[in-house]
Amino acid sequence: MTRMRVGVVGIGARSPLAALVDSSPVPARLVAAADTAPDAAARARRFLPAGVEVVPDHRELLGRGLDGVVIATPDDTHEELAVDFLRAGVAVYLEKPLAVTTQGADRVLRAARASGTRLYVGHNMRHMAVVRRLKSIVDSGRIGQVKAIWCRHFVGNGGDYYFRDWHAERSRVNSLLLQKAAHDIDVMHWIADSSAQQVVGMGGLMVYDRAGRRDEGTDPQGSMKDWFSYDNWPAEELEGLNPVINVEDMSMLMMRMRNGVMASYQQCHFTPDYWRSYTVIGTRGRAENFGDGAGGVVRVWTRRSEYAERGSQEYPIEEEGSGHDSADQLTIDEFLRFVSAGGTTDASPLAAREAVAAGVAATESLRSGSQPQQVPELEPELARYFERGQWE
Repeated sequence: MTRMRVGVVGIGARSPLAALVDSSPVPARLVAAADTAPDAAARARRFLPAGVEVVPDHRELLGRGLDGVVIATPDDTHEELAVDFLRAGVAVYLEKPLAVTTQGADRVLRAARASGTRLYVGHNMRHMAVVRRLKSIVDSGRIGQVKAIWCRHFVGNGGDYYFRDWHAERSRVNSLLLQKAAHDIDVMHWIADSSAQQVVGMGGLMVYDRAGRRDEGTDPQGSMKDWFSYDNWPAEELEGLNPVINVEDMSMLMMRMRNGVMASYQQCHFTPDYWRSYTVIGTRGRAENFGDGAGGVVRVWTRRSEYAERGSQEYPIEEEGSGHDSADQLTIDEFLRFVSAGGTTDASPLAAREAVAAGVAATESLRSGSQPQQVPELEPELARYFERGQWE
């Protein structure tokens, strides 16, 4: 098999994802990168393998004979960048979210279909061991037919991850109920085998509006890896945050899916701990994770009882590395296999669109007095194209 040539756009905290191309069992090599930052070359030396060519404009990559590109840029750039590469015939790995608006997400899907170029969206949590364990339990029928899913997301690193840079601005991300929750909305959709039909959102900016800001017009020094520290606590005493903070640091949504499953999601960016807790309730039992990485467990309750800490069965969460680290390689491998051979993938552009549509609608509800919002469906013919694995 000929080794594929892959590029990356965006040399920042998520760009090491593209470096995993070189360690994939699918023959491929990262050969080029684009970033507008003046220190792009220095970033490449830090985050990417040696020998990767660096250019300042992504359009310089369009005629380089690339087989694929990883787009790891800020969310508000995803739509335009993806459309440019799809139209140029370069297969796209697009970091989630697919776009910051439902219309933008639909535009990317239309560009993929019109060009016939393969599109993959990096919802890597579908490859996380905790999620796959939960899904396998549901698919086995052990807890019966799923009726409800609850997710609590304790974003203990929220101040460092989301309030020091562009993530804190509505104009760049829409909301963290879209940007951050897109992962969990997608997971709940996948486990329920459906997507949101109606949503209600609620939330507010409760802590980080009182924390210390940088001066207007100044950029954060380095990348997230530089300013992250567990010593940055308590949240309300953080300094050097983004000058503009207008996204919510506490948000919640309730959703009714098209198959009747009901779900809830709670996200808090100022907890001391950082992990996700999923509870899946079926007609014959329930499953819940305790810890979401290696060393954690998923417990299942299938018998009536009073409080039973360990449930009826307990299953270990087993993975190499933890969370994103192990899932990233699996996601890159799936992308490269899809580009080279086609076939089915666990991560789906159609599902990525549904996560965006639900997150956008929930944000509209949150910012309009929690008025219920209907989630718009994708046009049927376009949906069928992606359901068929991007074949006409």
